[in-house]
Amino acid sequence: MNHWAEYVGYLASAFIVGSFLSKKIKAIRTINLLGCICFVIYGLFNGLLWPVIIPNALLALVQIYQLIKND
Repeated sequence: MNHWAEYVGYLASAFIVGSFLSKKIKAIRTINLLGCICFVIYGLFNGLLWPVIIPNALLALVQIYQLIKND
């Protein structure tokens, strides 16, 4: 495992947890989007971890859609 990718995984986890600390929906979606992107990167650079990549890529698309729709 790449050491830097492991840190990206920890960063992704921090973003996901941090997204639940906000009360504003736009902040929740934005922070969660950053976490999803980090998890996709983590999955790509750790041997194509599809169970990590697929749901986080889909969630990232949902977050992007909702952020654009609600602006």
